[in-house]
Amino acid sequence: MDFSSKKITNSDLDRYLFEPHVDEEEHILATYYMESHRSDMFECARALAVGQSIGNPNVRNDYESEEVFSRNLAKILDKDTNLRSRKRAEVTIAFPLANFDVPQDGVTQTLVALMGGQLDIDIIDKCCLLDVQFPKKYQSCFKGPKYGIHEIKKRCKAENRPLLGGIVKPKIGISKEKINSLVLEMLRGGVDFIKEDEILGNPTFCKFEERVELISNTVNDFCQSEGREVFYTPCINADYPYFVERAKFAKKMGARSVHLNFWAGMGAYKYLRDLDMDMALFFQKSGDKILTSRTNSYYMAWKVVCKLARMMGVDFIHAGMWGGYLSDSKMDLLEIMNALKGPSDFKPVVPSLSCGSHPGLVHSTVYNFGTDLMMNAGGAITGHPMGTEAGARAFRQAFDCMAENANIDEYARNKPELAAAIAKWGFVKP
Repeated sequence: MDFSSKKITNSDLDRYLFEPHVDEEEHILATYYMESHRSDMFECARALAVGQSIGNPNVRNDYESEEVFSRNLAKILDKDTNLRSRKRAEVTIAFPLANFDVPQDGVTQTLVALMGGQLDIDIIDKCCLLDVQFPKKYQSCFKGPKYGIHEIKKRCKAENRPLLGGIVKPKIGISKEKINSLVLEMLRGGVDFIKEDEILGNPTFCKFEERVELISNTVNDFCQSEGREVFYTPCINADYPYFVERAKFAKKMGARSVHLNFWAGMGAYKYLRDLDMDMALFFQKSGDKILTSRTNSYYMAWKVVCKLARMMGVDFIHAGMWGGYLSDSKMDLLEIMNALKGPSDFKPVVPSLSCGSHPGLVHSTVYNFGTDLMMNAGGAITGHPMGTEAGARAFRQAFDCMAENANIDEYARNKPELAAAIAKWGFVKP
């Protein structure tokens, strides 16, 4: 194509802007739902595509050219006539890979493009990022999970059942010695994974390095005696570079994973994974609804975050919950699990279900979602009437009951830990 020098107009831009088809291996495809009460979808989609690539949607300048439009302009994968006079629509925008240095820009610059300046455009009343499709060239810059669910379950000797996670409670306030005692009870009860809560950082009364050294020794001694692995997962929430220093220290002490909240920044997960420390990563989502709630005028679907998390290399993620005080719909949770475990160039991630998990939910959870997941519990383990060890044991008994296809009432008669849990929290039928 001859990119001759001439005065550029909006009509010239529009000839490049609307493209029913693009080379999908050279573009990131982002699907949005948009609404407007002051304009139509033609103007809104145009404002998004132009504003999030080359600049001002309506004002051209002497530095622009048809070469710029061809190479750098985001394209609307639709006909302009389909969007005129419509007040709401789903629109797919193709962002050229030429605009990104993926190895260095990573997800940070990608998210700036996908969910950035369009939130400030006054004609757009609602803009929701529903899905993203990344080309293989983009994905090749990411490592994906270090282990993935199948290797983790094998290491924990949990191939035919869900993984069991225990969460340290209270979240904060107890000493490293008390946490160590709590952890030992969880281990004896049969947990596969132990997570410090996101509130526990580096307080003066329970310093990170001191507790991680103590608890790692306890967990590693137990694992050696039992012949299976347990993923002790200390919380490394901090600003850069401190979360990196804490991850490296945890690895040095023999911890098998670390727990980081998304407030550290999406790029933090890619950075840690790129260090390739032979350690799993847990993506902790507390606070995500600021970004992902459907009640917001602007949001990213949680599925999109899960796709990013898998690509960046997390091994565990708090995916949601089934039947607890937080409970997602079955359809939504299956969609999330497909993003985490479905067909992909990356290993499947462990979906962690927590926020009200208890042994009485095991049967309905496995019936609806299978065993390739983790039931992660705090209160139902540490708050069990017979103590923490019994709380973990009750989950394992519920797993066994499910595997044996036994009647829960009859099975629990000879399992006092499970019986006490059912009496306290109830049983949810599949």
